[in-house]
Amino acid sequence: MTNSGSSAKYLLEAKSLCVSIDNKNILSSLSFSVAKGEVYALLGGNGAGKSSTLKTFLGFNLPSSGKVLIDGDEVNESLDKVRRKTAYLPENATLYPHLTARENVEYFLSLAEISKSQSEIDKAFERVSLQNDARDKQLQTFSKGMRQKTAIALAILRNAPIFLLDEPTSGLDPVAIDEFNNLVRELATSGATVLMVTHDVYGACQVANRIGLLRHGELVGQFEAKQNEKIDTELVHAAFAQRQTSEV
Repeated sequence: MTNSGSSAKYLLEAKSLCVSIDNKNILSSLSFSVAKGEVYALLGGNGAGKSSTLKTFLGFNLPSSGKVLIDGDEVNESLDKVRRKTAYLPENATLYPHLTARENVEYFLSLAEISKSQSEIDKAFERVSLQNDARDKQLQTFSKGMRQKTAIALAILRNAPIFLLDEPTSGLDPVAIDEFNNLVRELATSGATVLMVTHDVYGACQVANRIGLLRHGELVGQFEAKQNEKIDTELVHAAFAQRQTSEV
């Protein structure tokens, strides 16, 4: 049943989630939750089920049992409603390369029937540290990191409280990774809820409040940052490497 009203304790929840595609089990009894202002990283190797988890939150995969909820609403019962609350950033942001960053933002805002002033758009660009001289350049001249900044600026302008990030630092150089991680932390500090899936142990430990270790569609371990500290990279790496080795 859909929770029609009140604000949920957790903005994202997977409850005993099972997903099967073509009679193959992709996710098995997966349960985790993400609170407002929290960054949760789902960590795993190729084929672990990370992207399938995001697709289920987006409504593209149907649970064979269990459920996923966004702000208390079951995704597949309130699809339009929950999608308005989410911003999805795939590994390669889907924007128009022949348009400028500003034109991309204006176009996608118009599709969503959202009106923003040029001042508001520039404030969003400033928030993601997209330089002033880049905002009116075509995206085909942009690095991947700059395209991601454009996509996040768009999400900020849509007032999306929930961010779903799929391998967000893949292909970025170290400086761009640090910039991206700082941006994610700033979003969470301002109240956004972030679920990111990644195979990058170091990046997950740098940015996440909690990490869930995923293997063959099952959650096999969880790690939590202590107050004012980051998650122990060596501890997570050892657990991750052990799981990977056991699959060989």
